[in-house]
Amino acid sequence: MSDLIWGGVDVAMKVPPHQYDATVSFYRDVVKLKEIEGGNDISFELGPIRLWIDRVPTMSQAELWLEFMTPDFDRAAEHLEKADVPRCDLIETLPPDLRGGWILNPAGIVHLVRETGRD
Repeated sequence: MSDLIWGGVDVAMKVPPHQYDATVSFYRDVVKLKEIEGGNDISFELGPIRLWIDRVPTMSQAELWLEFMTPDFDRAAEHLEKADVPRCDLIETLPPDLRGGWILNPAGIVHLVRETGRD
């Protein structure tokens, strides 16, 4: 594990509306994962991971988005920029109190890089 960037505990499944209810039902009723209470969003315990199921009206197919953590977002962003990792911050607005940004891996998978100690 790097001291600059490491895996987080959140995975977001971005699902189009026409697949949303069936997807939630699959995890809740078929697989019977424990639903995590709180807020308007639906999430489940997936081992040590929190699996978020997000309804996204602008999507035509589901995607998985992953999370990286860092103690210093500015340093991590600089490191990633030097490695030519593309930023995609316009993909989803982050809350004003969350210090982080969005990147793409070479396969086009979205990752949130966020500073620890902030929600």
